[in-house]
Amino acid sequence: MDLQLQGKNVLVTGAGQGLGRFIGMAFAEEGANVAFHYNSSGQGAEEAAKEARALGVSAIAVGIDLTEPEAVPAGVASIEQELGPLDILVNNAAATQSKPFLETTEADWAPQVDVTVSGTIRLVHAVVGPMVERGSGAIVSLMGDSGRVGESRLLVTATTRATTMALSKSIAKEFGRNGIRANTVSIALVQTDNFDEHTGNADDERMKKILGMYPLRRLGRPEDVTPTVLLLASPLSGWTTGQTLSVNGGYSMV
Repeated sequence: MDLQLQGKNVLVTGAGQGLGRFIGMAFAEEGANVAFHYNSSGQGAEEAAKEARALGVSAIAVGIDLTEPEAVPAGVASIEQELGPLDILVNNAAATQSKPFLETTEADWAPQVDVTVSGTIRLVHAVVGPMVERGSGAIVSLMGDSGRVGESRLLVTATTRATTMALSKSIAKEFGRNGIRANTVSIALVQTDNFDEHTGNADDERMKKILGMYPLRRLGRPEDVTPTVLLLASPLSGWTTGQTLSVNGGYSMV
């Protein structure tokens, strides 16, 4: 199936490693031009952009600190100067932490709020304006299932992730008349290069318990998630907006 993404200009945040990098490469494989955003994973973003260019598309690595209000619009402007107007934004960057809530402090909460909430809002604010002027655009935001169903040890992470749904729905309602669509992909555990950080280096016994929570009896892989992201970004989903799609192996079904 042709997803009609060839020649589209895409910004994927948090794309220097993990799922974000896989998503960026998936767009490149569909013929889209990709900006691989990073904060600290510059080498990974540069390598991904090089791999993407080998596929015959335009691709760049761009470092933007999403916690810096002035850096975000400047970064978006530099991307559009290099690639052209952005057609698609994929919000993947987030700060997370697994820790008993009563052991956390405001020093733990602040980065999660500033990256996952404020940083995403800053980026959407910078991208949506030009999209409105052009009369089209697609925004796909990723979140963890903790933001939909709650999870112990992830109280702050779940709270910040839940804002992703509200933001997408609000974008969809306010800017649908301008041809802009916004949807959310909610995921459970996906095995990437930073997987151990999310499981606390779980031993075999704990992994058995984790897998027991999944009806499909396995964790996710990047290739399980990327098709849904691509489809929601595609013009083929032109009548889909304000939705949250779960790609989670059945971990939660609400």
